[in-house]
Amino acid sequence: MPETYEAKYLAGRRALVTGGSRGIGRAAALALAGAGAHVAVNCAGRADAARETAEACRALGVQAMALQGDVSDPAAAAALVEAVCREWGGIDILVNNAGITRDGLLMRMDEEDFDAVLATNLKGAFHCMKAACRPMMKARYGRIVNMSSIVGLRGNAGQANYAASKAGLIGLSKSAAKELAGRGITVNCVAPGFIDTDMTAVLPDKVKEQLRGQIPMGRLGSAGDVAAAVLFFAGEGAGYITGQVLCVDGGMAV
Repeated sequence: MPETYEAKYLAGRRALVTGGSRGIGRAAALALAGAGAHVAVNCAGRADAARETAEACRALGVQAMALQGDVSDPAAAAALVEAVCREWGGIDILVNNAGITRDGLLMRMDEEDFDAVLATNLKGAFHCMKAACRPMMKARYGRIVNMSSIVGLRGNAGQANYAASKAGLIGLSKSAAKELAGRGITVNCVAPGFIDTDMTAVLPDKVKEQLRGQIPMGRLGSAGDVAAAVLFFAGEGAGYITGQVLCVDGGMAV
């Protein structure tokens, strides 16, 4: 492993990445593992993909495990944190990446679809933060990184539920940052723009071209671009930064 600043600092740190089996979550898990952190990879349904990601993390010379559980269930979220603490003696880094979409125009959106998105994207992060903050407070150290979205800052037609969940996550993060700062715990948000993942891969080429037209840098971002921001917030260089939102969006929010 290269002797980088982050690698020296994160060696032996214990991380939980929710929604870590693919896309941005997988990239974040691998980035943390590459920097020396032990990583627990959570998934709600794709256990095989989570195990594969954990294996890829172990190949980088760290400990890793796959944990299945639906973060929208408070008991399941608590069990994830308990598993990390039981296996490794504590938790240092929590990356709340688990999220779903159920897009539709507001006037046609079912209440069930609205509630489901908020239950996973917003309440899921709340459940995991609530469970993780106790051992972090006891250790007087912690790094919590919540995955918001440029949509949470700007809104997006057809995504009222998703935008509400991601905007709510920013408010949750800022409030938690104020509550936990005195115990050495930082809470920050990463807000990706349009990223080249499984979700965007299914979009028609015409739609992708329209999206690129909204991005000053003229391209979709990569999962690695977002993972780099997660790694920054997890590292020593962000130790005096909390309650902030870092947009990884190619300039869309400018």
